Amino acid sequence: MKIGIYGIEFNKKNIRFFQKFLDCLRAFQGLDKKSNTVSIYEPFFSLLQTNISDLGNFEVFNSVDDTSNFDLMLSLGGDGTILETLCIVKDSGTPVLGINTGRLGFLSSISAEEIGDPLNAIFAGAYSLDVRSIVKLKSSSGLFGSLNYALNEVTVQKKDSSSMMTIHAYVDDEYLNSYWADGLIISTPTGSTGYNLSCSGPIIMPGSNVFVITPIAPHNLNVRPLVIPNDKKIKLKLEGRGDEFLVALDSRSTPIDSAEELIIEKGDFPLNIVRPTGHSFLSTLRNKLTWGLDSRN
Repeated sequence: MKIGIYGIEFNKKNIRFFQKFLDCLRAFQGLDKKSNTVSIYEPFFSLLQTNISDLGNFEVFNSVDDTSNFDLMLSLGGDGTILETLCIVKDSGTPVLGINTGRLGFLSSISAEEIGDPLNAIFAGAYSLDVRSIVKLKSSSGLFGSLNYALNEVTVQKKDSSSMMTIHAYVDDEYLNSYWADGLIISTPTGSTGYNLSCSGPIIMPGSNVFVITPIAPHNLNVRPLVIPNDKKIKLKLEGRGDEFLVALDSRSTPIDSAEELIIEKGDFPLNIVRPTGHSFLSTLRNKLTWGLDSRN
């Protein structure tokens, strides 16, 4: 089994977790030294080398390497790290397991506190896969190059804080609405618990073949989020007092001008998220949002 490790930052407060995590990896390699290999993302490997003595004998890889030969990719961090992992695994189909060293962690299935037995069970194949659809952005200027896709959402918003913008939205070339707002979110079901939720959008079950169109601070109070099938094509035209706006794919953003026309549609490939045995989306909702708990007791 070949495992890849992806991370972005090292927090010294998690030093005990990283030491236990590396012990698990060394034990995994020791089970079959010929076929069990671990490769760590090169910038993250450098961080580990700086902060942990006796790191161990691990291989390294970088963002341009083909990750299709990995059987499993472990993403260390919060949900934001998993969003970045999409740009590493790309269309390889490699399953991604999130290990949460951050805060809320809707996508990260294993917490830093429970590392060990759950990780060993996954190494033994005790898991299922959630197939998560992604969203793709097309534009005349080729924004974001070949990484023009996102797991959570595409967001357009004003670049400054002084005035609203107007977003003219079309669904399959039929006019939908002109949103007077601070911006607009086109969310996948996975992204429904992210920025969409913060803007009063609905929570969508994974596997639902839909997009959610959610305005950010709309001027018209009767404008509400809209759920549409994800086989529809969404077209956006922007205008406002300023000439520049921002478009974001998850955490990656770039300025655009009002001449840019944006086409948003379902991505050509999914992201496979590893779900440990005994974990489910509904249990995650209850735990993360403290549903069903009475704070008075």
